[in-house]
Amino acid sequence: MKESSVPAAQVVGRYRVIPIIQEQAMANISTAKATPAIQHEVGLPGALVADWHDKAISRLGTLLKERRGLQVFMDSCTKCGACTDKCHYFLGTGDPLNMPVARQDLLRSVYRRHFTFAGKWFPKLVGARELDKPMLEDWYRYFHQCSECRRCTVFCPKGIDTSEVTMAGRDILASIGIGQQYSQEIIAKVNRVGNNLGMKKPALIDVLDNLAEDISDDTGLAIRIPLDDASADMLIVTPSADFFAEPHVDGLIGMIKVLHVAGIRYTFSSQASEAANFALFTGQRDQMQGIAQRISTAAQALGVSRIVMGECGHAWRVAYSFMDTLVGGFDYLDPEHPRPEHICELTYELLKAGRIQLDPTRNDGKVVTFHDSCNVARGSGMGGIRRGQFIVPRALLKASVPEIIEMSSDATMQKTFCCGGGGGLLTDDLMELRIKGALPRAQALQAVVDSHGVTHLVAICAICKTQLSQVLPHHNLGDVQVTSLHELVGNAIIL
Repeated sequence: MKESSVPAAQVVGRYRVIPIIQEQAMANISTAKATPAIQHEVGLPGALVADWHDKAISRLGTLLKERRGLQVFMDSCTKCGACTDKCHYFLGTGDPLNMPVARQDLLRSVYRRHFTFAGKWFPKLVGARELDKPMLEDWYRYFHQCSECRRCTVFCPKGIDTSEVTMAGRDILASIGIGQQYSQEIIAKVNRVGNNLGMKKPALIDVLDNLAEDISDDTGLAIRIPLDDASADMLIVTPSADFFAEPHVDGLIGMIKVLHVAGIRYTFSSQASEAANFALFTGQRDQMQGIAQRISTAAQALGVSRIVMGECGHAWRVAYSFMDTLVGGFDYLDPEHPRPEHICELTYELLKAGRIQLDPTRNDGKVVTFHDSCNVARGSGMGGIRRGQFIVPRALLKASVPEIIEMSSDATMQKTFCCGGGGGLLTDDLMELRIKGALPRAQALQAVVDSHGVTHLVAICAICKTQLSQVLPHHNLGDVQVTSLHELVGNAIIL
């Protein structure tokens, strides 16, 4: 690992690292603020508004009424410390403001000052603070050092959801003219074109034609990849990174092989060519609704009866936890498949029904471990558990590869560590944070590399795949290949 990647630490065992506290260790790390043009495009003030204090407090009051959980989270923390060492950013940076409880208190202290009796009259006694410009900068800096992964929530005896606090903080900041460039620019591109990359229909047609040609050259099969096909039964909505970027594109090729072998009449949409919904990260529910509505509108226009999301972690979460509320239900879908599904669910269904066959020997030589993406592991709630978000990907892996090695019990399933790049932090100006935030995941991976010779790390989230591909070399794990699950399925499928 590069010397500058992690803070000084106490080492417990071979891989577990507990950081030594370093006050303000990340105080100089801040992501770029959105330009006036981008903020105007997504309906935000172009710059910090003149009466920013009053509007920020007013917006907080509105959010407390609209989001009932937020009020509970503001009142229920006892500062027991159960969350302290559960955050990958605190473990990686040593900055005490990256403890979940401390990050929450940036907002909670202002809440106490303006919305509690004790805070109004005896602020110092209850830790109440005024929202001044230095506090505003701390909000922006540290609410963008949280990936909203919710690992701390698993360990919190009160069930406090730090991601909701982070989203509220970011929402308030955006409402007074301090949005994040990375996320707001992506939201603008989706609103404008239909995907995060700003790919227009002609470019999308070229990409799909080239993919079809590559598959044909590799397999000898004449495969057509349909776009805007009104005769299709199924709409596939995948992360736009799948269309051209490694390691994503090989996963998309695997998905297309599955659909082809199963004889499914599917289509992509040029109007809704993005599974991701970055407004989940910014807390802007109106933008989140608009992005979700694009998918529903495209599905209805094409007359499909099923919607399937590609390998995207937070698309799974949005589909399961928010879609019905955001777009008013899916009564036009097949009653047996009444809501958007994840591609892993579809592939597992086809495997169980015998509509596809997989030969794990076609992935000989690959020793695989699986990364449970946080928005799948924790974000899809009981609906996700019933739908098998832990069982399904592992069953597909077991059918596709000769050997699977699980990481340690505190690094899998609901306790999984975040990749360190989620929540709208997958931007180059936060690379130092991303490298440090990936430390716990790298430690868990290093353990199975050393003990079992793991060669491939498999993920079913586009953000995880991008983040881990970029940061693992900084942790001396550059030889481990980050892989889409459906790349391995595509290798194993009998055509």
